[in-house]
Amino acid sequence: MTPVETVLRFFGRINQRDADKLADLMTEDHVFVDSLGQSTCGREKMRAGWRGYYAFCPDYWVTHDEIFQNGNIVAAFGSAGGTIAFNGRLLLENKWCVSAAWRALVEDDLVKEWRVYADNKPVYDILAKSAKPQAK
Repeated sequence: MTPVETVLRFFGRINQRDADKLADLMTEDHVFVDSLGQSTCGREKMRAGWRGYYAFCPDYWVTHDEIFQNGNIVAAFGSAGGTIAFNGRLLLENKWCVSAAWRALVEDDLVKEWRVYADNKPVYDILAKSAKPQAK
């Protein structure tokens, strides 16, 4: 499998929203770096991290418009989005979509490092609005 094929499979697993299947495509020492530069190391920590994220945003999705490979490094450019869940409900006003980019380091048909580049402001705005007391 080529590194691009591995990344495309990784995208597919993200969109399946199954943390176990997604973790199957990670190296044991996998590193995830979010768009704020914070990193999480280890397949098992990321399995738990994805489970939590899918609970937070149950319909999370990613898509790519362009993808490039340079050796074992793959860069993809596209969009990410979903709906932030509150009290188990997915309300239309909590839907978000942003342009996004990803950089993956692929090793032996597995993703060793996954970096996300995206503007989190729309998600933060939804969280801030939801934290405010609602008028009765």
